[in-house]
Amino acid sequence: MFMGEYQHSIDDKGRMIIPVKFRELLGTSFIVTRGLDHCLFAYPREEWALLEQKLKSLPLMKSDARAFTRFFFSGATECEWDKQGRVNLPGNLREYAKLDKECVVLGVSNRMEIWSKPIWNEYYNQSEEAFNDIAEKLVDFNFDL
Repeated sequence: MFMGEYQHSIDDKGRMIIPVKFRELLGTSFIVTRGLDHCLFAYPREEWALLEQKLKSLPLMKSDARAFTRFFFSGATECEWDKQGRVNLPGNLREYAKLDKECVVLGVSNRMEIWSKPIWNEYYNQSEEAFNDIAEKLVDFNFDL
């Protein structure tokens, strides 16, 4: 399981080091794609295969389903580590997530997220204010902390 928050940076060539324990979970080859809220999602190949099956089951006749699967799959790319444990993030994904120098790497259950530090800080501050309300709404889904 991915969990935790780590501060990292991206070099001028778009390479960044990922925490060792996340590298172990991701394996030697993994998938990075556009995530929600202007971050990147990274999945181990096994998790990606499960997600792929779920997305394939969406109704093709629904425009929202087509739009989401296009958005998600068109941004996906297979990544591998270099000898220094760095991953090279493609320019289109760095642009989407507004990744420049400072980044935040999050573990979120079955995936890793990569955020621009300023965007993460803004998101976190807004979410922190609403955290109690969000938790109360989740109770409606039979979710208990």
